[in-house]
Amino acid sequence: MSDEEHHFESKADAGASKTYPQQAGTIRKNGYIVIKARPCKVVEVSTSKTGKHGHAKCHFVGIDIFTAKKLEDIVPSSHNCDVPHVNRTDYQLIDISEDGFVSLLTENGNTKDDLRLPTDESLLTQIKDGFAEGKDLVVSVMSAMGEEQICALKDIGPKN
Repeated sequence: MSDEEHHFESKADAGASKTYPQQAGTIRKNGYIVIKARPCKVVEVSTSKTGKHGHAKCHFVGIDIFTAKKLEDIVPSSHNCDVPHVNRTDYQLIDISEDGFVSLLTENGNTKDDLRLPTDESLLTQIKDGFAEGKDLVVSVMSAMGEEQICALKDIGPKN
């Protein structure tokens, strides 16, 4: 029994949950919610009154933060909903590879090479054009529920 080797996969997030519970009645517009296992930004919340024996219901309309698809959900206001941990981090763009991946510089000086270029056409052209002109670009990366995607771009001037 003791001569068996055990291999454990190490997770960088130390087992932290991708979501946390929050009462449906306390989630507001511009907050975040998980609808159909997708992290969404809430664009509309409406609460219906209780029936004779029922609960008040919250109707959520959310936009998926990665695919921009519109999703809806109806939850009793006293019940808990999953809310994703959403992080936004800025990285400096170093390089764009031919296969559509970007090379980014993290704050501690390491590179991050596992992100694809965004699928949004206007953002994609801005990044490619700015990079081709030799500008120093900073991209904002949105991460939630194990997914990451470039969501915004800032120009910090030409390269020296």
